[in-house]
Amino acid sequence: MRYSMISALQDCLAMPISQRALLACLMIGFANGYISAFIVLRRSALRVGTISHGLLPGIALAVMLFGLSQWSVLVGAVAAGLFVGLGSLLLSQRSRVDQDTALGILYTAGFAGGLIIISRLGIRQKLDEWLFGGLMGMSDADLWIAFAISTLAVLVLTAYQRSILLMLFEPNIAASVGIPVKSLTYTLFSVVILTLVSSLQAVGCILSIGLLVAPAATIALFSKDASKLFLGGGILGAVGACSGFILSYYLDWPAGSAIVFLLGTVFLIGFIVPSNLFRSRN
Repeated sequence: MRYSMISALQDCLAMPISQRALLACLMIGFANGYISAFIVLRRSALRVGTISHGLLPGIALAVMLFGLSQWSVLVGAVAAGLFVGLGSLLLSQRSRVDQDTALGILYTAGFAGGLIIISRLGIRQKLDEWLFGGLMGMSDADLWIAFAISTLAVLVLTAYQRSILLMLFEPNIAASVGIPVKSLTYTLFSVVILTLVSSLQAVGCILSIGLLVAPAATIALFSKDASKLFLGGGILGAVGACSGFILSYYLDWPAGSAIVFLLGTVFLIGFIVPSNLFRSRN
């Protein structure tokens, strides 16, 4: 069995399409894992999950207006993510409605509209790819887009890491020392949305939240140092995404599902094993 697994891995890495997918896993996994520290520390996983589902209506509307192409899908996803994510944040700041309520309204209305458009256009066969990803279908242009977004996301969070931590734990002090809390919040949510879009091809709208939360959440089980969640989450995200892709090739599983399932399994193991060891010592 070991020989067959090694042979399968060698066959996988010999194909240019698999090499491209593995490189995408490395970049997207690291960027998502790095940003997952912000998501975990801000305790906004469910909000980000709602935004990830909200990408679909933007894709459907862009396809209806401009046709089905790589750029129409990208622009539609970005527009929908910004509308749902930043729109809900704006509504919560300028009304009595909290952000979770605003997200629920914008997301469900938009998602329903997206499904109506998809049914009218007759493109249901593309729905699975948008919802659950299609790593093996990534082109060179998709790879460059993933590289650009991943690099931007990591650079922004690295540059503002101290300000982010201060804003998350001591928002009043952050504001008093001159940190533009509102502007930084909008910027970070924009970066998260762009990262979600870059993950669309890899794991799809539905599963992207797992890749964007599980890495840092796993590191948080072993470390109370908030600054370690960023690099640790990035490394775990990259390793988990690449390992999940290889596992999917060997077991003939959907790549996106294998990646998120593997990261979720690692999180559960990280939670269960230390707990049992602690109980046995006491």
